[in-house]
Amino acid sequence: MDIEEFRKAGYQAIDRICDYFYSLGDRNVLSKVEPGYLRKALPAQAPEEGENFDKIADDFKDLILPGITHWQHPSFFAYFPTASTPEGILGDLYASSVSNPGFNWICSPACTELEAVVMDWAAKLFGLSDAFLNTSGVGGGVLQTTASESGLTAVVAARARYLTTHPDVPLEKLVLYVTTQTHSLGNKAALILGLQYRTLDVTVDDNYGLRAKSFKQALEEDKAAGKHPFMLIATVGSTSIGAIDHVSEVGEVARQYDLWLHVDAAWAGVVLACPEYRGMCQLEGINTYAHSFCLNFHKWGLVNFDASAMWIRDRKLLTDALDITPTYLRTKEADEGTVIDYRNWQLPLGRRFRSLKVWFVLRSFGLNGFREHIRKGIALSKKFNALVESSPQFEIVTPPSITLTVFRLLPSTDSGVDKSDTEAVNQLNQMYQRRLHAADLFLTQTDVNKMFSIRLVIGSTRTEEEHIQRAFEIMVREIGPTIEEWKKRRETS
Repeated sequence: MDIEEFRKAGYQAIDRICDYFYSLGDRNVLSKVEPGYLRKALPAQAPEEGENFDKIADDFKDLILPGITHWQHPSFFAYFPTASTPEGILGDLYASSVSNPGFNWICSPACTELEAVVMDWAAKLFGLSDAFLNTSGVGGGVLQTTASESGLTAVVAARARYLTTHPDVPLEKLVLYVTTQTHSLGNKAALILGLQYRTLDVTVDDNYGLRAKSFKQALEEDKAAGKHPFMLIATVGSTSIGAIDHVSEVGEVARQYDLWLHVDAAWAGVVLACPEYRGMCQLEGINTYAHSFCLNFHKWGLVNFDASAMWIRDRKLLTDALDITPTYLRTKEADEGTVIDYRNWQLPLGRRFRSLKVWFVLRSFGLNGFREHIRKGIALSKKFNALVESSPQFEIVTPPSITLTVFRLLPSTDSGVDKSDTEAVNQLNQMYQRRLHAADLFLTQTDVNKMFSIRLVIGSTRTEEEHIQRAFEIMVREIGPTIEEWKKRRETS
């Protein structure tokens, strides 16, 4: 493909992407294909000779799009939202045009310098302490791929920090702390690094947030058993139910015991852009106690995947753990200490020019536009909660968290389901969720104290009040058929 052919194909691609966005509301949220559909449609090996690009682009439309679950659909309410904005797409396009691995400053100075600037912009948007600014010369921000990579990077740094001051402690004695609400990234990091981890119970009485008392008790138990606590991963907005740990409380305990505190706010962290929610989302505790902090722009933050923002209070703790500089990677600027080499702030060597799309988004929306997007989602969630609360057929299982509602269907007296029979109610709700999916309402599930519960999350830029109303109408419509299906299955079992 020469430059003029690229120009033509590029115009066609933008036109088709625009057509796709216009048609989103008319598409099914969930793909209707069967497993293995694409292998049947494609040849067993790549072509020996190059094909016409028009045919390739047509195959994207005819073969790939049917197998896409449309995360940007206005009625997508599963998992957490994933951002896709025109500004972010264009940022990715421009970044691809100057493709470079970005592992040190000299690779392309703008890649490093723009990232340092936009991470400071973002830190100020979210109210983070000046200690987390790149301009502080001590702390700073870096863009990782996902919150899982941010968490793993923090664990590597925390482990190195502890072993530096405790060189005689065997690796297998180290203990990482998570809770029953922490994302699996904590357990996975421990698995990858060969570390022990302890999962702390959190209770409904504390709204499933970790408190100082139970954390301290666990530390004392483990220390008495000869173990070495070195890190806690706290959560602001858990994946399951949106739980928020009491960061100031547990942060004070972590400080007393000299533990690294990493705060994972992958989904909920962008809410910090709105000052009225900073207390709820523990900003004071983050600013006072966190060694590292993470949120994902690519969830609710208007920036296309991937763009996970991580801040560190002391960058030297990262570079001490991750800086390996063979001769061929040395540069005059790095030796003089006048630049950041972001390869030493992450696990891989190479990296994408992610800051460009963050820059495009923040400039195009502006800080007020960003806040309006967040507030719109919260307002829509409140409308949905009011609808659910108005119906005796539903129960909100845990207090709604920002834009996440966890609910379940309550069996009516004539349904033949005993409300006290947890297993039966769970089976009914599993059947109900399958019917909702068949009706093209995509909601994911969770387990709350052994109760099968359904999650609905709002955050797409295209979601409006009409889509919330439609979702609720489908929920109500599918109750009767679910009960009938339940009764038939009971009769034949």
